[in-house]
Amino acid sequence: METSEFISALDQEGRSLASAAAEAGPDAKVPTCPDWQVRDLLRHTGAVHRWATSFVAEGDSSFRPFDEPPELDGDALLDWFREGHLRLVDTLSCAPADVRCWHFLPAPSPLAFWARRQAHETAVHRVDAESARGRAPEEIARDIAAGFAADGIDELLRGFHARAKSRVRTDGPRVLRVRATDTADAVWTVRLSAEPPVTERNGEGDADCEVSGPAALLYLSLWNRLPLPAVTGDAALATLWREKSAVN
Repeated sequence: METSEFISALDQEGRSLASAAAEAGPDAKVPTCPDWQVRDLLRHTGAVHRWATSFVAEGDSSFRPFDEPPELDGDALLDWFREGHLRLVDTLSCAPADVRCWHFLPAPSPLAFWARRQAHETAVHRVDAESARGRAPEEIARDIAAGFAADGIDELLRGFHARAKSRVRTDGPRVLRVRATDTADAVWTVRLSAEPPVTERNGEGDADCEVSGPAALLYLSLWNRLPLPAVTGDAALATLWREKSAVN
């Protein structure tokens, strides 16, 4: 996907998140994030949007944690979220292609990284907002394009879980395969060991366990918003994923 496509997805997902949150109300529980109410979802995502904006807008080359969100609620919180989302979209849309700033996963450029990361960040949290207003994640998955979902799986497996902080580890070598059944060439082989996972975009060789299903369902399940669609082989590896893969 092109950077412009990620920015477009970010724009739409953020608007949809705000609409769903407004309909659900700030007190609504978020079934996909059981510890949260909608106000927590808006505060978190709004803070992340402002954090991402600051790196691109200021060309900051060093990491810094994002600021704590203000103690707003109700319509004021929704306005704050919408403001931050719009500023992020505008910042990414207007940034030069060669902007230099801090980013934390491999990418063709910092701008490509932030557009992709924030599109997926917002898409997953839009699902959370939709769940708070009563939509089942399986139903919401039908709104997610297979190509976008496959890209999100790739970012998760080859980006987040290639880092030293991934907790998906096994005592001995094991192989987990992830297969999107509705998207060409969307197969990943995840080699597990006591070291960080090593993932290749292919379906070659034997696997101890395979997780498969439509890309959108896999995307949400690998982000722990849905049960894994279909599991064959050693289900203990699928359980390991569920228990250890949360990204903080």
